[in-house]
Amino acid sequence: MEQISYDGRRFRGVSNTANGEVSDQTVFHYRQRGDVVWGTYEGGGIRFGTLVASVDAAGALDMRYAHVNESGRLMTGVCRSTPEMLPDGRLRLHERWQWTSGDRSKGESIVEEVVP
Repeated sequence: MEQISYDGRRFRGVSNTANGEVSDQTVFHYRQRGDVVWGTYEGGGIRFGTLVASVDAAGALDMRYAHVNESGRLMTGVCRSTPEMLPDGRLRLHERWQWTSGDRSKGESIVEEVVP
């Protein structure tokens, strides 16, 4: 796969396991400099969140995230996102994550690029 740039891309939740808080109303805004990716996200059950990640040569992200949910609770976790290039040129990220707060459960989600 050609080197992926996440800079300026927007993503929306497509699917998530029941123990996750991201929904189809959650929108992520990514930025990138070199092999560092960061972003913000909000919507659905999430009031505001931030993430930071390192990206490897294949475009996969090793990520840490934190957000405040609609209940006012601060939630944190780790995530490994593996990119898939869709036929229309958008990115789909397959995510395997684990809460580092709360019940420390694991889950899987998919987010897809939103093109304006």
